[in-house]
Amino acid sequence: MESRIEQNRPAAGPGQATAQSKWRSQKFRDHLSGYLYVSPFLIVFALFTLFPVLWSMYISLFSWKLMGSKTFIGLQNYVWLFTDDPLFWKSVGNTFSMWLMGTIPQLFLALFIATLLNANLKGKRFFQVGVIVPNVTSLVAVAVVFISIFGANYGLMNYFTSEVLGFEKINWQASYWHAQIAVSVMVIWRWTGYNALIYLAALQSIPQELYEASTIDGASKFKQFLYITIPMIRPAIIFTIILSTIGGMQLFVEPLIFAGNTGGQANQVLTMVLYLYDTAFAKNSFGYASAIAWMLFVIIMLFSLFNLYLTRKINSTT
Repeated sequence: MESRIEQNRPAAGPGQATAQSKWRSQKFRDHLSGYLYVSPFLIVFALFTLFPVLWSMYISLFSWKLMGSKTFIGLQNYVWLFTDDPLFWKSVGNTFSMWLMGTIPQLFLALFIATLLNANLKGKRFFQVGVIVPNVTSLVAVAVVFISIFGANYGLMNYFTSEVLGFEKINWQASYWHAQIAVSVMVIWRWTGYNALIYLAALQSIPQELYEASTIDGASKFKQFLYITIPMIRPAIIFTIILSTIGGMQLFVEPLIFAGNTGGQANQVLTMVLYLYDTAFAKNSFGYASAIAWMLFVIIMLFSLFNLYLTRKINSTT
């Protein structure tokens, strides 16, 4: 049947063939111009992102000092990382503990600030601009200021705890948990305003009719916040949790300036990224540092997948 149809179908004339060729030529030019428009980004991405990622994967299979020759050792760097490097696992534990101490209070405080900024306050615009100032301030300057605040002898915190509260002075940089608290406070101070602005944008998108109807039904402010505000801004909350998780796993500058590239004498604030930096640029072991980088990538991916699962679970129950 198909062969008969093909036989009975009239052959394309010269004009129709010319039109089809012009259409194909125009389509090709459209596709080519589109690729040319995005080619600068693709070239920059390939040179400064894709190539370093693939190169680090390649280097992780070698024992390589920067000024020496490379020796292929296969997966031995990963074997050492898992079985014979307690310092790496300590850096993982430090990263998770400072992530918990820095992220959970930060998000609650950001939500509280966003709720205040969403109210009818005088000078609200001034405070909305002010909350983002810590995020745009130089991180090195912030770390230097916090080092003076948490100084062992003349720091502001020790003056408050010893002179006002009557406790003994604390060596914030040498003590294990106190050093982690100090670094976590830096993280909270820097990122709370940023998350507060995200929450504020989500709060301002909630229809006021929902609050008015619930007020008529006799709902209190607390119940409105619990049953209207939180469900309506849930996507923003999940977004900030994911961003804070990725940022917490990559904590680097704050512990570096606060305690040096080893994370203190007892490695009390040594994070995964700080350990990667110390291994690469202090110990000059780039193959092993690349293996650490890929382990960091795997951990962040696992956290992202867990957040995705949690997000879908929450959405399925609502």
